Amino acid sequence: MTSGGNVGSPRAGTLSVQHFTATPSYCSKIIELSIDELLPSDSPPRMAGENTNYTRILAESATALAPIVVRRATMQVVDGWHRLRAARLRGEKTIAAVFFDGGPAEAFVLAVRLNTAHGLPLSLAERKAAALRILRLYPDWSDRAVAAIVGVSPKTVSAVRKRSAVELPQSTGRIARNGVRHRADPQARQRAAEMFAADPTVSARKVAAATGISVTTAKDVRKRLRGGQSPVPLRHPASLTDSANRNDSPTPPLAQRMITAEMLHQLRKDPSLRFSETGRKVLRWLECPLDDGVDLAQVIGTIPSHCAPRVAEIARRRSQELQRMAQLLDQHTRGAFSA
Repeated sequence: MTSGGNVGSPRAGTLSVQHFTATPSYCSKIIELSIDELLPSDSPPRMAGENTNYTRILAESATALAPIVVRRATMQVVDGWHRLRAARLRGEKTIAAVFFDGGPAEAFVLAVRLNTAHGLPLSLAERKAAALRILRLYPDWSDRAVAAIVGVSPKTVSAVRKRSAVELPQSTGRIARNGVRHRADPQARQRAAEMFAADPTVSARKVAAATGISVTTAKDVRKRLRGGQSPVPLRHPASLTDSANRNDSPTPPLAQRMITAEMLHQLRKDPSLRFSETGRKVLRWLECPLDDGVDLAQVIGTIPSHCAPRVAEIARRRSQELQRMAQLLDQHTRGAFSA
């Protein structure tokens, strides 16, 4: 037995996404194994099989071959089949190796991870196929986590996930590269939107930590609010509480108030409005006269009956003026874009 670095030994079935996205660790020191005892993997990530030219290059190299990785339970090669074949060509009887104590699914993920880090690279088609298989095995893993293992962009993994949505198990969240599970339910997005509405200056990281969503999702919620959209994407089936609500307005009242608050916050920060008398007057016009979430029925109940007609008429006039202002602004915007 040749001495080598002693590493941790996670038991089979207990490995997390962090194990694969970080520097891999194994379950033994470097040892010498008989080449005749080793078997090929049942389902290697390399679909094209052995590249004989690459094997010959390795065999003719004067450099010592790096240790291969072998799954202890089956003696199958997880990583290093070309090195094993090269050792055979050299006439060697043993090869340096380290044992891996994981299940078949974990062995596959590790094989993909190692093939993206060294040796003969996997083709793009092989990496996409590997991404699909990992998503089938671990549907809770985030696109970024899978991308880090497979060696493609998160957008590519997202496209693979969307194309295969019918056959992939449904998940209520994603496990990020650091092993933290982030919820994907629309209620978490709504809570994030409420936090942004209450304090538009709050950081996305703080909102993510408080609501259990990822920082990326928190930033998406903030972006959607600033763009006047609902914090929950319409394509999200869980955003509809039941079939009776499917014909309702896509943006509920609470979301509308949060969107308005965020848009007003952005306008208040705009120097072209803040530092001109007309701009400040416009901001005052746009300020909501009542607090968000106020019970209008309770407010109306406090208005004397003899004042109600005049209050109603003023409200209608203000509403008409603001509607007219919105129409003129729309016309101005369309004219600016067509010029």
